Amino acid sequence: MTKSPRRIPTYVVLPARTLLLDVAGPLEALRYANKFQQEIQFDVRYIGPLPELTTSIGLRLSGIEPLPETIEPDAMIILSGHTEDPMDAGHPAEPTDTGTQQIIAWLQKSVTPQTRLVSICSGALLAGRARLLDGISCTTHFSDCAELAAAAPAARVLENRLYVEDGNCFSSAGITAGIDLMLHIIGRLTDPTTAAVVARSLVVYLRRAGTDPQLSPWLEGRNHIHPAIHRVQDAMTADPTRDWSLETLAAIAIASPRHLSRLFNEHTGMSLPDYLNKLRVALAQQLLTETRLDMENIAERVGFSSSRQLRRAWSRVSPTPPSAARRASS
Repeated sequence: MTKSPRRIPTYVVLPARTLLLDVAGPLEALRYANKFQQEIQFDVRYIGPLPELTTSIGLRLSGIEPLPETIEPDAMIILSGHTEDPMDAGHPAEPTDTGTQQIIAWLQKSVTPQTRLVSICSGALLAGRARLLDGISCTTHFSDCAELAAAAPAARVLENRLYVEDGNCFSSAGITAGIDLMLHIIGRLTDPTTAAVVARSLVVYLRRAGTDPQLSPWLEGRNHIHPAIHRVQDAMTADPTRDWSLETLAAIAIASPRHLSRLFNEHTGMSLPDYLNKLRVALAQQLLTETRLDMENIAERVGFSSSRQLRRAWSRVSPTPPSAARRASS
C-alpha cells in the first residue's frame, strides 16, 4: 500500500512591489522538490492584501488570494521582499506601503511557535515589524540590515550571512540567497540528496566566503555540472555508512578508478575519501546533539571503524572537538 505524502501548507505572502525573484527562485526549488520525491509535498498558495499588483520588474500579477482567516498549525509562511523602484514596463505600481499594515496584523494573528516563518530579502522587515523576530537571530539584504535592526530592536540582526536558521524562523539575505535558504529547508524537511538534486537541476553555484556560514556538507562540492560525479555523490549521500570501494564508485561513474579519482578531485576540490568522511562527520554531529550515545557507538553507526578514526576525521572538518558539539546541545 502506497503511503500518503505528508503535505505542508505553504503560504507565499506578496507585498506591493514584490521582488519577483524572491518568489520565483525559492518556489522553483519547491516545485522541483515536489517532483523529485513524494514523501513530502509542498501545497503552495499565493496570498496578500491586494488581489493584483505590479512586481519589481513591471510584470503584473493577478489571482492573489486574500490573507486567510486561519492557517494550519504546521504551515510554512514565506515572506517576499519588495522594491522601492520597480521597473517601468507600462504598469503603474502601487505605493510601497500599500497593504503593509494588513500583512503585519495578519502575521501577528496567524504565526504560532509551530509555524515555519521564512523571510526572503527585505521580507524580514515585515516579520520584524510584527515583533516575530524578538530574541531571534536573523538576516536580510545588506542594505536593509540597519532598517531591520531599528524596526526590531530585540532581534539579533546578523550581517554578511547568506541565511540564518533560529528555531522555526528562517531568514535570508538578498534575492538569490533565497534559493540557498530554500535548498537548506528542503534538505531539512526531505533529505540532503533531494536538496542536492534540486540544486543541480537549478544549476545553482553554491557559494562560500569567509563571512558566510559554512555550507552543509551535503551540498558542499556540488558546484559543478559533471553528471558522472553527481551520480557518485548521489550514491554516497544516500548511504554514507556503506563501505564504499573505489571500484564500486567507478562502476557508478562508468569510469576507471584512476579516472574517477582525478575527475572527482578536479570537479569537487576534494578526494573521494575526504568527501565521504565529511558526510559521516555530519551524521556523527547529528547523533551527538540528538542522542546520548557514546563515541564508539556513534562511530560504528556512521561508518567509521573506531572512535579514534572518527576523531581523526572530525579534526579535519571542525576546529572544535566532538565534546563541544555535545555540550552545545545540552
